[in-house]
Amino acid sequence: MARPYLPLNALRAFEAAARHQNLTRAALELHVSQAALSHQIRKLEDTLGIRLFHRLPRGVALSDEAVALYPVLNEAFDRMAAALNRASSTARREVVSLGAVGTFVNGWLLPRLPGFEADHPGVDLRLSTHNNRIDLASEGLDAAIRFGHGDWQGLECTPIADTRFAPVCAPSVVHRLRMPQDLAALPLLRSYREDEWPRWFEAAGIDGVEARGAVFDSSLALAGAASAGAGIALLPLAMFGRDLREGRLVQPFDIGIDLGRYWFTQLRSRPEREPVKQLRLWLQAQNALTPGVP
Repeated sequence: MARPYLPLNALRAFEAAARHQNLTRAALELHVSQAALSHQIRKLEDTLGIRLFHRLPRGVALSDEAVALYPVLNEAFDRMAAALNRASSTARREVVSLGAVGTFVNGWLLPRLPGFEADHPGVDLRLSTHNNRIDLASEGLDAAIRFGHGDWQGLECTPIADTRFAPVCAPSVVHRLRMPQDLAALPLLRSYREDEWPRWFEAAGIDGVEARGAVFDSSLALAGAASAGAGIALLPLAMFGRDLREGRLVQPFDIGIDLGRYWFTQLRSRPEREPVKQLRLWLQAQNALTPGVP
């Protein structure tokens, strides 16, 4: 839509005068003299070819044309002020680029993210997901959340959460599992970490069971396959609490094992910026670690 010439100073003068219905107060708000304000209003009246105010012994009264014009301008100036405030606020926010393993993001971080944003309104978190393989330097990230034992070369690693792993399956499959040995007759869905199922069978006191089933590169994909009835998945229980509570997944046995922790990792060679420190401390304060476990 083509815009006509917009005499913004004159429109602002009229809007303030119409809102106060007093030229003196409007001039004080705009930090101009009353004469300058009256001059701007007369210019607007000449441009529009209408009269905007009737002078009264105390203040002014709006003409019929001004009554129709004022609410439109008042809303427009309010919207412009709000847009400028948002732009100014965004410019002051500190950006933190965080990569995080998708299981942790979906199962733990997202439900708590509003709490971080409320506690740290000056931090703009830019989040990307990965499957536990990530290069902080090449991907331009401030930090990354990874699962493992915290022994990655060149990284400063802070533990933030742990969880036990246990077999889970679809409700339609659980009736076939009366004891751990029954797992041998079903597909055992696997991750790229080949020692997981052997370690669970060792904890369950079972020998000679070979894990045979599809291999997935993320726990989210494993959970999706298990809930669809494709087999049994060995999953971090704390990251799939909602699926277990709502019955999409079932845990047939109480036996669980520890396979690692979730770590907040940063390059040792890069100084920690203040907003990154705020994020790290907030994650640590969530108390997601088991007390007494190294």
